[in-house]
Amino acid sequence: METQSLRNFLAIPYDELEELNLAAKRQRLERVDPKTVEKERRKYLLEEKRIKAVTVCFSDLEGRFHMLDYDKKFLLESADNLTFDGSSIRGFSEISESDLKLIIDWPAFYWLPADIFGPGKVVVFGEVCAQDGSPYAMDFRAQLRKFSAHLFKKENMTLNMAPEVEGFLFKDTDAERKYHEKGCFDFISTGGYYHSLPQDPLRKFIDWSAEAQRALGLCNEKDHPEVAPSQFELNFGYTEATIAADQIQLYKLTCRQVASQLGLTASFLPKPVAGINGSGMHCNMSFNRNGKNLFHEKGGQDNLSEFAWKFVDRILNNATDICLALNPSVNSYRRLDPNFEAPNQIKASATNRASMIRIPLGNEKSARVEFRSVSPDANPYLLVYTLLRTGLEGDLPDAADSEGKRYRTRFLPDNIHDAIRHFKSSKIASEVLGEVAHGKYIECKQAAADRCPKELGTLVKREEVMFHHEVTNQLLWNIF
Repeated sequence: METQSLRNFLAIPYDELEELNLAAKRQRLERVDPKTVEKERRKYLLEEKRIKAVTVCFSDLEGRFHMLDYDKKFLLESADNLTFDGSSIRGFSEISESDLKLIIDWPAFYWLPADIFGPGKVVVFGEVCAQDGSPYAMDFRAQLRKFSAHLFKKENMTLNMAPEVEGFLFKDTDAERKYHEKGCFDFISTGGYYHSLPQDPLRKFIDWSAEAQRALGLCNEKDHPEVAPSQFELNFGYTEATIAADQIQLYKLTCRQVASQLGLTASFLPKPVAGINGSGMHCNMSFNRNGKNLFHEKGGQDNLSEFAWKFVDRILNNATDICLALNPSVNSYRRLDPNFEAPNQIKASATNRASMIRIPLGNEKSARVEFRSVSPDANPYLLVYTLLRTGLEGDLPDAADSEGKRYRTRFLPDNIHDAIRHFKSSKIASEVLGEVAHGKYIECKQAAADRCPKELGTLVKREEVMFHHEVTNQLLWNIF
């Protein structure tokens, strides 16, 4: 007898998955009472006998994605007291106060493609609380969600975002963790921009990833190879900021999982190979109120409103201070190289793609600003929260100088040490992150910087891959 025939776990066709996930997404966008949603989800889990486990996921201070599988029956009985060891997660609690709690965000619930994640599982996002039940200072998903809810309640404003996340596809599984042995990555394709045949390995990866993300309700727009060899980009549509940040985590997880099943590695290192274009995570943002795009003003400068330009001016004025939140790794600063279309100039432009902020051509519906100086290894929650708070609350430049700062050529830090120095002394960074998280974040980034050669040079060093926060080989990190 085949043991497989004994199992009857949930496996939903992709078209049905998409309907389920889009319905759940609509509930979030329509701000359905979370208690109502929780009641629905609990009823569903209780009645659906083919679900064996619920994966509760959260992100740490640096943006690493963590997943804990809970037996369904246990979770339904103990959802108000889910604990985990925070001392095992870099940047979280000390051993003396290691126990942390997970609170389930029931509306952020996803049905998973069984061929990628295995049958019988669903995933739900969680938020981290301290032992006394208070919000945990290092969990920026919770901070982003609560600040966004506050904005909506107070100002009736919603921040919408559409990220453009680039990555690389390399030969062999676990290529990043083996980098210290080989000292290089092997391309799966050398075709370049758009050049990929329908059934070649890169296109198979892109197609499968796109199909899975569509089933997850990410609302794909376009998917294609990028400029560099073996590079890809999959775009999905505008949505509310916290949902968009969740989707970035699911996007990267899905890409890594699909690549692994193809015997390959999906990498979101900003610049894994020297001498070619790096990967970015351009973030298109705008605010909405009652269906009106608050960033649009017909006849305004570049058809943007005064509100939008003040948002831009605050970001430009504080660009060096917040750069570390947007470009968080040693490897990030290789990407900020002007020879490869890198957006390292602290200015706004409708045409210059080397500018930190681009003003795309837009109409009443599509007017937005595009933040280009963001690497794909940034913590998406910390990134969006930092841009949101800085753009709304940061110091404006002197009135006489504001327009000049939009166009004058200044540059972002070109190495992590300078970025850390600016971030450490920054008033706005400390206010946005809070004193404790600000200090912890600097500590994490300094630890990685200290493990790498100070000079970037012309070759990607083993250490900047080995000790990268999304790659870290725990054994190697502890031996150092």
